[in-house]
Amino acid sequence: MGRSRGKGVSQDTIERVDVSEPASISMGIAERYAQAVFDLSRDGGDQKKLEADVAALDEAMKASPDLRDMLSSPVITRDEQGAAVGALAAKMGLTATMGNTLKLMASKRRLFVVPQMIQALKDMIAEEKGEVTAEIRAAKDLTKAQSDKLAQALKASTGKDVNLDVTVDDSLIGGLVVKVGSQMIDTSIRAKLNALQNTMKEVR
Repeated sequence: MGRSRGKGVSQDTIERVDVSEPASISMGIAERYAQAVFDLSRDGGDQKKLEADVAALDEAMKASPDLRDMLSSPVITRDEQGAAVGALAAKMGLTATMGNTLKLMASKRRLFVVPQMIQALKDMIAEEKGEVTAEIRAAKDLTKAQSDKLAQALKASTGKDVNLDVTVDDSLIGGLVVKVGSQMIDTSIRAKLNALQNTMKEVR
């Protein structure tokens, strides 16, 4: 607490540099918070509630650009971010573990890694249940039949039950980009066009 009284550059200004940290460092920070939340929830027998928290936060992140901006803004103060995530946690009915973690992250100016933390928690929950999560980028929403067919195909490939995390990406034009762990499967029209353009450049 006393550090904030230091002369010269304020603590807030110093910590804002964290927003531009390399992705690998950000992911490391996110994984540490995710592991702490996961362990606390498991020890408290709140695994189901943790799943609900993660699903609710993930949906909110996807649906609200304002929320994403608030989490990553270097301008909003720690106190303002803390108040905002506290109100959000109460409104969404998040567990005390998740709510307190978000407020702690706000006090440390670490809210910008919340998306990575959510993904890390998804992976931990899936692993605990003997499942894997496939990140799907699609040109448009998948129907239930398409989702079921894709899940079955991925299960046959991985040997595990697969949860689909689908995000609509208009830039794809058509097709899918599927990521399971480190494996990337790109069947999008955009990818094929890019490949064709690269081939044409090589011919010249």
